[in-house]
Amino acid sequence: MAVNDTIADMLTRIRNASLARHKTTKVPVTKMTRSIARVLREEGFIGEVEETGEGIKRDLVIELKYKGKNRTPIITKLKRVSRPGLRVYKNRKELPRVLGGIGIAIISTSSGIMTDREARRQGIGGEVLCYVW
Repeated sequence: MAVNDTIADMLTRIRNASLARHKTTKVPVTKMTRSIARVLREEGFIGEVEETGEGIKRDLVIELKYKGKNRTPIITKLKRVSRPGLRVYKNRKELPRVLGGIGIAIISTSSGIMTDREARRQGIGGEVLCYVW
């Protein structure tokens, strides 16, 4: 199945697996999904990420994280901001703060994919891909 918006597909797969309390989920590998998974892992929203398969059939296997006995998901909400039909760009002064700094905004900059905090620290803006909290 061909997917036009790989980022929205990735976020939806993580959201659905998390709500169903699955241990892992599979996402097709692209440079963008690999970078977003790296940022989510560094920020502590997901566990280990590994690549499986070979050639064009490669997948990222993402380990989801939960807290407590009743396994409430660490990721409360994932929201796609910039999409193929409407790109959202912000300069360094306009970068959003998600829930007053509790969540993160994932930004695509000229220096790669990073969080809003990191982009603010480096003094660069870019395309706001999604919010995570």
